[in-house]
Amino acid sequence: MIHPTAIVHPNAKIGAHVEIGAYSIIGEHVEIGDSTWIGPHVVINGHTTIGRDNRIFQFASLGEVPQDKKYAGEPTRLEIGDRNTIREFCTFNLGTAQDVGVTRIGNDNWIMAYVHIAHDCQVGNNTTFANNSQLAGHVHIDDWAILGGFTGVHQFCRVGAHVMTAVGTVILQDVPPYVMAAGNTASPYGLNAEGLKRRGFSAEALQALKRAYRTLYKSGLMLEEARVKLEEEARMHPEVQRFVDFLAVSKRGIIR
Repeated sequence: MIHPTAIVHPNAKIGAHVEIGAYSIIGEHVEIGDSTWIGPHVVINGHTTIGRDNRIFQFASLGEVPQDKKYAGEPTRLEIGDRNTIREFCTFNLGTAQDVGVTRIGNDNWIMAYVHIAHDCQVGNNTTFANNSQLAGHVHIDDWAILGGFTGVHQFCRVGAHVMTAVGTVILQDVPPYVMAAGNTASPYGLNAEGLKRRGFSAEALQALKRAYRTLYKSGLMLEEARVKLEEEARMHPEVQRFVDFLAVSKRGIIR
């Protein structure tokens, strides 16, 4: 299952039924889980762990050193989960010693061509990154987020669960969960209601989230006042708790 032109370091750990395409290069400290398919001309280096049943297309570069001048060769990591699709020309970098030291991508993510995920990013599960989405260092992307093509996320920003961004969105502050964002710089444009319906949110839950959105963005309350009111709403509707939890960890402020 390994093409004769591929270069696989003898110390690399390759699982069962892994396929490695022509001219791909697998480094010494790489671990690849069972039934993962790696196309031609893929380079995987560094202390990189890849789970099972992933599909990695040609010309991807995974586990290279961070694009960070402070990086001094520390043995930081890249960890990729299971059942991810990683399309052409994607670049995922190792972590840095200045953060947790690990760049993480979870499970069941759909990552299209030319996506860059920089050092120390933490990507959840079931996300979608359209072509040319770009994450700077230390970015957090929560589960089920969808980044439209050419979305750019500033370093240290956080994008909440079930967020959807439009094409060409520039994110300089945190985007709360459930929100649709667009523009340069990003502004909120209501709830990602259609996406929530597709994921099985009930009509009652959607109404509660719409009220929570109005509390956060339409009530005229200061952010701390809105957070207190959201805590009250979350007691009746647990879906609202995501707003509360997100505001508790937001460090860059939220898009307004």
